[in-house]
Amino acid sequence: METYLREARRSQESGGRPATSTIDDVEDAAAVYLRIRPSLVTIAYRILGNASEAEDVLQEVWLRLHRTDRQAVHSPSALLRTITVRVAINVLHSARRRREYCATPWLPEPPDPDATPEAAAERQDAVERAVALLLETLTPRQCAAFILREGFGYPYDRIAGLLDLSVVNARQQVTRAQRHLVGRGRRRPVDSVTHRRLVQAFLAAAQTGELARLEQVLLNDVERPRSAPVGRTADA
Repeated sequence: METYLREARRSQESGGRPATSTIDDVEDAAAVYLRIRPSLVTIAYRILGNASEAEDVLQEVWLRLHRTDRQAVHSPSALLRTITVRVAINVLHSARRRREYCATPWLPEPPDPDATPEAAAERQDAVERAVALLLETLTPRQCAAFILREGFGYPYDRIAGLLDLSVVNARQQVTRAQRHLVGRGRRRPVDSVTHRRLVQAFLAAAQTGELARLEQVLLNDVERPRSAPVGRTADA
């Protein structure tokens, strides 16, 4: 990774002739991007080790290229490689943080085994309340996709395989889950057994890294229909 950064930096700082044509307009930028895209995918994949996440990185690279002052770019290919490395590293670090801390605005950190009994009890209570909110607010598929993605950094292709969805649909499930959580517009009755099983599986996965049980609990809930929210029947 450092090699890619050094090469890109040397290309930008050399002061020599541009390695590629200028990218003053969108068509020029698209032409350069498409020409070197295969090498960018390779760079992202080497860093992340996941083809789906590498594709996500390339989408972000294209968006960042659009926001760049392209008239000031002397070596578009070097710039794109640099952006790719930085975005991929950010994704890698973000995934590690999700796996290590398992915390989002709706999924708090699990109890620390070294914490005081009072602190552990507070954290466990927070997890129980968070899981209850997810079960009340989300459909089973949305809940499963959200927990796996936001809680444990699962790639979308893995989520899609588990839930028997397309990758696009898996992304939509997470997006819809985030939207419903922000709006707090849906409420379903929560079965106490389902809640307890999911809390236990969530905590065990967060503390031990063993995810098979969590996956099974989530999939069982997907296969078992829940009561629909008042006034809503569609899985929107």
